[in-house]
Amino acid sequence: MDLATLLGLVIGVSVVTLAIMTGSEMSIFLNLPGFLIVCGGTFAATLIKFPLSGVFVAFFVGTKAAFVNEKESPREIVDLTMRLVKRARKVGLLGLEKISVRNGFFRKGIQLCVDGREADVIRKMMTREMELAIQRQEVGEKVFRAIGESAPAFGMVGTLVGLVQMLSTMDDPTTIGKAMAVALLTTLYGVLIAQLIALPISDKLEAKNEIERANRVLIIEAIVQIHERNNPTAVLDILEAYLPEKHRARREDDAKTGGEGKGRRGGDRAGGDGAKNRRATD
Repeated sequence: MDLATLLGLVIGVSVVTLAIMTGSEMSIFLNLPGFLIVCGGTFAATLIKFPLSGVFVAFFVGTKAAFVNEKESPREIVDLTMRLVKRARKVGLLGLEKISVRNGFFRKGIQLCVDGREADVIRKMMTREMELAIQRQEVGEKVFRAIGESAPAFGMVGTLVGLVQMLSTMDDPTTIGKAMAVALLTTLYGVLIAQLIALPISDKLEAKNEIERANRVLIIEAIVQIHERNNPTAVLDILEAYLPEKHRARREDDAKTGGEGKGRRGGDRAGGDGAKNRRATD
Protein backbone atom coordinates (compact mmCIF):
# COMPACT_ATOMS: atom_id res chain seq x y z
CA MET A 1 0.00 0.00 0.00
CA ASP A 2 1.31 3.44 -0.97
CA LEU A 3 0.54 5.33 2.23
CA ALA A 4 1.64 8.67 0.75
CA THR A 5 -1.17 8.64 -1.83
CA LEU A 6 -3.81 7.55 0.66
CA LEU A 7 -2.62 9.97 3.34
CA GLY A 8 -2.53 12.87 0.89
CA LEU A 9 -6.11 12.27 -0.25
CA VAL A 10 -7.40 11.88 3.30
CA ILE A 11 -5.66 15.06 4.49
CA GLY A 12 -6.78 17.05 1.45
CA VAL A 13 -10.43 16.03 1.72
CA SER A 14 -10.40 16.55 5.50
CA VAL A 15 -8.90 20.04 5.30
CA VAL A 16 -11.40 21.19 2.67
CA THR A 17 -14.32 19.67 4.57
CA LEU A 18 -13.28 21.24 7.89
CA ALA A 19 -12.78 24.62 6.23
CA ILE A 20 -16.29 24.46 4.77
CA MET A 21 -17.93 23.31 8.01
CA THR A 22 -16.13 26.00 10.03
CA GLY A 23 -17.63 28.87 8.05
CA SER A 24 -21.00 27.51 6.97
CA GLU A 25 -23.22 24.48 6.63
CA MET A 26 -22.04 21.62 4.45
CA SER A 27 -25.38 21.37 2.68
CA ILE A 28 -24.98 24.63 0.78
CA PHE A 29 -21.95 23.18 -1.03
CA LEU A 30 -23.92 20.21 -2.35
CA ASN A 31 -25.35 20.69 -5.81
CA LEU A 32 -26.27 17.58 -7.78
CA PRO A 33 -26.78 19.20 -11.24
CA GLY A 34 -23.39 20.93 -11.05
CA PHE A 35 -21.67 17.73 -9.92
CA LEU A 36 -23.27 15.81 -12.79
CA ILE A 37 -22.12 18.41 -15.31
CA VAL A 38 -18.51 18.19 -14.11
CA CYS A 39 -18.32 14.40 -13.76
CA GLY A 40 -20.39 13.59 -16.84
CA GLY A 41 -18.63 16.10 -19.06
CA THR A 42 -15.18 15.02 -17.88
CA PHE A 43 -15.99 11.36 -18.45
CA ALA A 44 -17.36 12.10 -21.92
CA ALA A 45 -14.27 14.11 -22.90
CA THR A 46 -12.02 11.29 -21.66
CA LEU A 47 -13.93 8.75 -23.76
CA ILE A 48 -13.46 10.95 -26.82
CA LYS A 49 -9.70 11.15 -26.23
CA PHE A 50 -9.11 7.42 -25.59
CA PRO A 51 -10.65 4.11 -26.74
CA LEU A 52 -13.43 2.77 -24.52
CA SER A 53 -11.57 -0.39 -23.50
CA GLY A 54 -8.39 1.58 -22.91
CA VAL A 55 -10.11 4.02 -20.55
CA PHE A 56 -11.41 1.37 -18.15
CA VAL A 57 -8.22 -0.72 -18.24
CA ALA A 58 -6.01 2.34 -17.81
CA PHE A 59 -8.17 3.66 -15.00
CA PHE A 60 -7.92 0.35 -13.14
CA VAL A 61 -4.19 -0.05 -13.75
CA GLY A 62 -3.50 3.58 -12.89
CA THR A 63 -5.48 3.44 -9.66
CA LYS A 64 -3.73 0.24 -8.61
CA ALA A 65 -0.30 1.68 -9.38
CA ALA A 66 -1.07 4.88 -7.47
CA PHE A 67 -2.21 3.12 -4.30
CA VAL A 68 -0.03 -0.02 -4.31
CA ASN A 69 3.74 -0.37 -4.04
CA GLU A 70 4.90 -3.63 -5.66
CA LYS A 71 8.28 -2.60 -7.00
CA GLU A 72 11.57 -4.02 -5.79
CA SER A 73 14.33 -1.65 -4.78
CA PRO A 74 17.49 -1.53 -6.93
CA ARG A 75 19.47 -2.83 -3.95
CA GLU A 76 17.30 -5.97 -3.82
CA ILE A 77 17.80 -6.53 -7.54
CA VAL A 78 21.57 -6.23 -7.21
CA ASP A 79 21.66 -8.60 -4.23
CA LEU A 80 19.59 -11.17 -6.13
CA THR A 81 21.86 -10.82 -9.16
CA MET A 82 24.94 -11.49 -7.05
CA ARG A 83 23.45 -14.73 -5.72
CA LEU A 84 22.43 -15.86 -9.20
CA VAL A 85 25.71 -15.03 -10.91
CA LYS A 86 27.63 -16.97 -8.24
CA ARG A 87 25.37 -19.95 -8.74
CA ALA A 88 25.67 -19.70 -12.52
CA ARG A 89 29.47 -19.75 -12.26
CA LYS A 90 29.29 -22.73 -9.96
CA VAL A 91 26.70 -25.02 -11.59
CA GLY A 92 26.02 -23.38 -14.96
CA LEU A 93 22.99 -21.59 -16.36
CA LEU A 94 20.84 -24.71 -16.23
CA GLY A 95 21.19 -24.61 -12.47
CA LEU A 96 19.09 -21.41 -12.42
CA GLU A 97 16.00 -23.10 -13.84
CA LYS A 98 14.55 -24.07 -10.47
CA ILE A 99 15.45 -20.80 -8.74
CA SER A 100 12.33 -18.93 -7.53
CA VAL A 101 12.33 -15.29 -8.67
CA ARG A 102 9.40 -13.10 -7.65
CA ASN A 103 9.86 -10.41 -10.31
CA GLY A 104 8.21 -11.62 -13.54
CA PHE A 105 10.48 -9.58 -15.81
CA PHE A 106 13.59 -10.91 -14.05
CA ARG A 107 12.19 -14.43 -14.16
CA LYS A 108 11.67 -14.23 -17.92
CA GLY A 109 15.27 -13.09 -18.40
CA ILE A 110 16.54 -16.04 -16.38
CA GLN A 111 14.43 -18.38 -18.51
CA LEU A 112 15.95 -16.91 -21.67
CA CYS A 113 19.40 -17.62 -20.25
CA VAL A 114 18.43 -21.18 -19.40
CA ASP A 115 17.03 -21.66 -22.93
CA GLY A 116 20.46 -20.86 -24.37
CA ARG A 117 19.67 -17.55 -26.09
CA GLU A 118 22.55 -15.29 -27.02
CA ALA A 119 23.24 -12.22 -24.88
CA ASP A 120 22.45 -9.77 -27.71
CA VAL A 121 19.15 -11.52 -28.41
CA ILE A 122 18.23 -11.47 -24.72
CA ARG A 123 19.00 -7.75 -24.43
CA LYS A 124 16.97 -6.95 -27.55
CA MET A 125 13.95 -9.03 -26.50
CA MET A 126 13.85 -7.69 -22.94
CA THR A 127 14.36 -4.10 -24.05
CA ARG A 128 11.41 -4.42 -26.42
CA GLU A 129 9.22 -5.92 -23.70
CA MET A 130 10.26 -3.14 -21.31
CA GLU A 131 9.26 -0.44 -23.78
CA LEU A 132 5.86 -2.04 -24.44
CA ALA A 133 5.16 -2.47 -20.70
CA ILE A 134 6.07 1.16 -19.99
CA GLN A 135 3.81 2.32 -22.84
CA ARG A 136 0.87 0.42 -21.36
CA GLN A 137 1.49 1.94 -17.95
CA GLU A 138 1.79 5.43 -19.43
CA VAL A 139 -1.81 5.18 -20.70
CA GLY A 140 -3.03 5.28 -17.09
CA GLU A 141 -1.03 8.43 -16.49
CA LYS A 142 -2.46 10.04 -19.63
CA VAL A 143 -6.04 9.17 -18.64
CA PHE A 144 -5.71 10.82 -15.22
CA ARG A 145 -3.99 13.83 -16.75
CA ALA A 146 -6.84 14.16 -19.25
CA ILE A 147 -9.32 14.08 -16.36
CA GLY A 148 -7.33 16.78 -14.59
CA GLU A 149 -7.37 18.97 -17.69
CA SER A 150 -11.07 18.50 -18.47
CA ALA A 151 -12.60 18.82 -14.98
CA PRO A 152 -11.90 22.57 -14.47
CA ALA A 153 -13.13 23.32 -17.99
CA PHE A 154 -16.45 21.59 -17.36
CA GLY A 155 -16.60 23.36 -14.03
CA MET A 156 -16.60 26.61 -15.98
CA VAL A 157 -19.25 25.18 -18.32
CA GLY A 158 -21.46 24.46 -15.33
CA THR A 159 -20.87 27.97 -14.02
CA LEU A 160 -21.86 29.47 -17.36
CA VAL A 161 -25.02 27.35 -17.42
CA GLY A 162 -25.88 28.55 -13.92
CA LEU A 163 -25.25 32.19 -14.88
CA VAL A 164 -27.50 31.88 -17.91
CA GLN A 165 -30.24 30.42 -15.74
CA MET A 166 -29.74 33.19 -13.19
CA LEU A 167 -29.86 35.99 -15.74
CA SER A 168 -33.03 34.56 -17.26
CA THR A 169 -34.82 35.02 -13.90
CA MET A 170 -33.77 38.59 -13.06
CA ASP A 171 -37.36 39.51 -12.21
CA ASP A 172 -36.76 38.46 -8.59
CA PRO A 173 -33.51 40.09 -7.30
CA THR A 174 -33.66 38.09 -4.07
CA THR A 175 -32.75 34.91 -5.91
CA ILE A 176 -29.63 36.31 -7.59
CA GLY A 177 -27.24 35.60 -4.69
CA LYS A 178 -28.32 32.01 -4.22
CA ALA A 179 -28.27 31.33 -7.96
CA MET A 180 -24.78 32.80 -8.25
CA ALA A 181 -23.52 30.57 -5.42
CA VAL A 182 -24.95 27.48 -7.09
CA ALA A 183 -23.37 28.48 -10.40
CA LEU A 184 -19.91 28.84 -8.81
CA LEU A 185 -20.10 25.41 -7.17
CA THR A 186 -19.38 23.64 -10.45
CA THR A 187 -16.08 25.50 -10.74
CA LEU A 188 -15.26 24.38 -7.21
CA TYR A 189 -16.03 20.77 -8.08
CA GLY A 190 -13.88 20.88 -11.21
CA VAL A 191 -10.90 22.41 -9.43
CA LEU A 192 -11.06 19.94 -6.54
CA ILE A 193 -11.28 16.92 -8.85
CA ALA A 194 -8.35 18.16 -10.93
CA GLN A 195 -5.98 19.52 -8.27
CA LEU A 196 -6.69 17.11 -5.43
CA ILE A 197 -7.23 13.82 -7.26
CA ALA A 198 -6.52 13.57 -10.99
CA LEU A 199 -3.34 15.62 -11.50
CA PRO A 200 -1.54 14.43 -8.32
CA ILE A 201 -2.26 10.80 -9.24
CA SER A 202 -1.04 11.47 -12.77
CA ASP A 203 2.23 12.90 -11.43
CA LYS A 204 2.57 9.92 -9.07
CA LEU A 205 2.13 7.52 -11.99
CA GLU A 206 4.73 9.39 -14.02
CA ALA A 207 7.25 9.13 -11.18
CA LYS A 208 6.53 5.41 -10.71
CA ASN A 209 6.91 4.78 -14.43
CA GLU A 210 10.37 6.34 -14.31
CA ILE A 211 11.29 4.12 -11.35
CA GLU A 212 9.94 1.08 -13.19
CA ARG A 213 11.97 1.95 -16.29
CA ALA A 214 15.17 2.34 -14.24
CA ASN A 215 14.58 -0.99 -12.48
CA ARG A 216 13.97 -2.81 -15.76
CA VAL A 217 17.11 -1.35 -17.32
CA LEU A 218 19.01 -2.60 -14.26
CA ILE A 219 17.43 -6.06 -14.61
CA ILE A 220 18.39 -6.26 -18.29
CA GLU A 221 22.00 -5.48 -17.43
CA ALA A 222 21.87 -8.00 -14.58
CA ILE A 223 20.57 -10.74 -16.88
CA VAL A 224 23.36 -10.10 -19.38
CA GLN A 225 25.96 -10.32 -16.62
CA ILE A 226 24.45 -13.58 -15.37
CA HIS A 227 24.44 -14.96 -18.92
CA GLU A 228 28.11 -14.11 -19.35
CA ARG A 229 28.92 -15.52 -15.87
CA ASN A 230 31.29 -12.67 -15.18
CA ASN A 231 33.33 -12.24 -12.03
CA PRO A 232 31.02 -11.27 -9.12
CA THR A 233 33.24 -8.35 -8.15
CA ALA A 234 33.12 -6.94 -11.68
CA VAL A 235 29.36 -7.52 -11.84
CA LEU A 236 28.88 -5.63 -8.58
CA ASP A 237 30.93 -2.69 -9.86
CA ILE A 238 28.83 -2.56 -13.04
CA LEU A 239 25.43 -2.82 -11.34
CA GLU A 240 26.18 -0.40 -8.52
CA ALA A 241 26.27 2.40 -11.07
CA TYR A 242 22.46 2.08 -11.05
CA LEU A 243 22.20 2.46 -7.27
CA PRO A 244 21.73 5.73 -5.36
CA GLU A 245 24.94 7.30 -4.13
CA LYS A 246 24.16 6.67 -0.47
CA HIS A 247 23.97 2.91 -1.05
CA ARG A 248 27.24 2.84 -2.94
CA ALA A 249 28.97 4.99 -0.33
CA ARG A 250 27.79 2.70 2.46
CA ARG A 251 29.17 -0.32 0.65
CA GLU A 252 32.52 1.40 0.08
CA ASP A 253 32.77 2.30 3.75
CA ASP A 254 32.00 -1.31 4.70
CA ALA A 255 34.63 -2.51 2.29
CA LYS A 256 37.22 -0.14 3.76
CA THR A 257 36.38 -1.22 7.28
CA GLY A 258 36.57 -4.87 6.31
CA GLY A 259 39.87 -4.34 4.55
CA GLU A 260 41.40 -2.65 7.59
CA GLY A 261 40.18 -5.47 9.82
CA LYS A 262 41.68 -8.05 7.50
CA GLY A 263 44.92 -6.13 7.45
CA ARG A 264 45.09 -6.03 11.24
CA ARG A 265 44.25 -9.71 11.48
CA GLY A 266 46.91 -10.47 8.86
CA GLY A 267 49.44 -8.41 10.83
CA ASP A 268 48.58 -10.24 14.04
CA ARG A 269 49.00 -13.57 12.32
CA ALA A 270 52.32 -12.45 10.86
CA GLY A 271 53.49 -11.33 14.30
CA GLY A 272 52.46 -14.63 15.80
CA ASP A 273 54.33 -16.59 13.13
CA GLY A 274 57.41 -14.48 13.73
CA ALA A 275 57.29 -15.18 17.46
CA LYS A 276 56.98 -18.91 16.81
CA ASN A 277 60.00 -18.81 14.47
CA ARG A 278 62.08 -16.98 17.06
CA ARG A 279 61.23 -19.56 19.74
CA ALA A 280 62.10 -22.37 17.36
CA THR A 281 65.48 -20.74 16.64
CA ASP A 282 66.25 -20.31 20.35
